[in-house]
Amino acid sequence: MEYKDYYKILGVDRNASEKEIKRAYRRLARKYHPDVNPGDKEAEERFKEINEAHEVLTDPEKRRKYDQLGASWQQWQRTGRDPSGFDWSQWFAGAPGGSRVHVEYGDLGDLFGDMFGGGGFSDFFEAIFGGTGRQGPQTWTGTRQARPRRGRDYEQPIEITLEEAFNGTARVLEKDGRRLEVKIPPGVKTGSKVRIAGEGAPGSGGGATGDLYLKVTVLPHKIFQRKGDDLYCEVPVDLYTAILGGETNVPTLKGAVSLKIPPETQGGRTFRLKGQGMPRLRDPNKRGDLYAKVKVVLPKNLSAKEKALFRELAQMRGKGKS
Repeated sequence: MEYKDYYKILGVDRNASEKEIKRAYRRLARKYHPDVNPGDKEAEERFKEINEAHEVLTDPEKRRKYDQLGASWQQWQRTGRDPSGFDWSQWFAGAPGGSRVHVEYGDLGDLFGDMFGGGGFSDFFEAIFGGTGRQGPQTWTGTRQARPRRGRDYEQPIEITLEEAFNGTARVLEKDGRRLEVKIPPGVKTGSKVRIAGEGAPGSGGGATGDLYLKVTVLPHKIFQRKGDDLYCEVPVDLYTAILGGETNVPTLKGAVSLKIPPETQGGRTFRLKGQGMPRLRDPNKRGDLYAKVKVVLPKNLSAKEKALFRELAQMRGKGKS
């Protein structure tokens, strides 16, 4: 997304007063008005930029937020990093878990769309301020009837644990003073999106309201690694069980299960536990598998007698090789 310097667009200093901003706006609006430049696409785009800059810089709350964004953007540029990597998400209202989703209402964007046949504000404006402006007197009039346009969708990042992804969970959001409880289905992955219909930006001209999407990130787990619907883990097995065979407990997200270890099991051997992985998102009654990799654990603090027995065993094995 391209950063727009509204002060530069109007040709004013960042400390300019509202009076100076309005004076610069009136001068530029007269120069680039579509009536003065019929058929000039460049002037048309310039006129839209000028009005967008005026919309932000004459609204104290929008200007405050824009100035905060500008400081962060300049700091990002000074580091020499790629502009495409700038974190825009912090400039959207809200945060995971009990977050707020704020929507402003107005008709300036609709009027722009009516005049020019397309979206009123730039992607930059819509991302930061929700795609709408203030209602109030403007410097032009129009008689065209607004065409129905669907409202834009909102996206809200959320983080959940692997256990929550396994069992399903819920999040509570606050939007326009309302509490929305959103259910997260079992089996979601990082990148999954949960749709809440009709909770995006309002449409215009009778168009439908957009939707709200929760974009899921599943946090790393201290035991399991996830690949698709399958889980992977390491299982410690003592030396005696690895040699003689026996049973050991394997952790799963439903609780520990018993795994039979055959005699002479080598370290690194992997056992498949069918159906002990993650539920499938579209069919939660079916599950992936769990792959348990054996890690042989050697005994510590051996007694003198134990060491003697191991030496005797070593000698026996040595004779067996000759």
